[in-house]
Amino acid sequence: MEQTITSKKSQRIGRRGLERLDMLLLLIESLDLNASEAMIWIAHQGGLDELFPNRVELWKRRCHNPLRKSTRRGLLPSSETDALIKLVCLMADRLYPLIRQLLSSTEPSKITAERWLLLRKRLIELVEERMNPRKGAVQKLVNSNSNEKYLENLVLTLALSSGAGGNSRLRASLLDNLP
Repeated sequence: MEQTITSKKSQRIGRRGLERLDMLLLLIESLDLNASEAMIWIAHQGGLDELFPNRVELWKRRCHNPLRKSTRRGLLPSSETDALIKLVCLMADRLYPLIRQLLSSTEPSKITAERWLLLRKRLIELVEERMNPRKGAVQKLVNSNSNEKYLENLVLTLALSSGAGGNSRLRASLLDNLP
C-alpha cells in the first residue's frame, strides 16, 4: 500500500494537468485583483520563496501551459509542479470565503448570478490577454456559451483544494486526464 502511494506522488503531471493548474491560477487572479502580489507574499509565507522569489520566476513556471501566447517546451520538474500546487492550495485557503459565496445556495439567486457573471467576465479578459487565440481550447473558453460548466468545475476544484488534504486532492485531480 505504501509503495502505491509513493509511486503516485512521483508521477509527473501531463500537459492537460499543467493547463488546468495554470487555469486555476488564472481563476485566482479573477477572484482577487491583487492576486499576483498575494501569490508572491503567500509563497514567502509558505516557504516557497526559493522557487518564486518574484513575479518573473512565477511566470516562468506558469509558461509551461501550452495554451499561453508565450510557452516553454517540456514538462515542469516535479518539485516545481508541487510548489505550484502548494501555492494554489494556499491561495484557495485565503480566498475560501469568496469561493464559498459563489457556491452558496443560501444567497439570493440574483446576487449569485451577478457574482458568476463578473467572475466569468474577468476570467475571459485574462484568457484573451494571456492565451493563444488560435488554439481551439482557448476559443472554447472565450465562447460564453460553452465556458459556464468549465468555470463551475474550476471553482469547485479550487474549493476542494483548500483545507487539510487540499494538496493531495488537487494533485489527484491534475493527474486525472479528464477535461
